[in-house]
Amino acid sequence: MSATVIQFPVRRELAHRRANGIEVTLWWNPADDALAVTVLDENGDSFELVVDAHEAIDVFEHPYAHAAFRGVHTTLDVAA
Repeated sequence: MSATVIQFPVRRELAHRRANGIEVTLWWNPADDALAVTVLDENGDSFELVVDAHEAIDVFEHPYAHAAFRGVHTTLDVAA
C-alpha cells in the first residue's frame, strides 16, 4: 500500500503592512499566477480578495473600499 502525497502550491508574500491593528498582505501563487489580498484585524476577523494584476496595488492600499464595492462584508459594516 502506498500513500499519495498532495502538494498544495505555496503562496508568496509580495507586500505586507501593519497599522492600527490591521494587517494587509498581497499574495502571489506561482502555480496559477493568481494574486490575492488578505486583511486580518486585531479581533481575528479577516477577509480575502482575489485581484487582477492591474488592480493589485490599489486593492492592497485600499482593501476595505474594494471589499465594499464587491459586496464583501467586513467588521466595518457593523461598526456604525
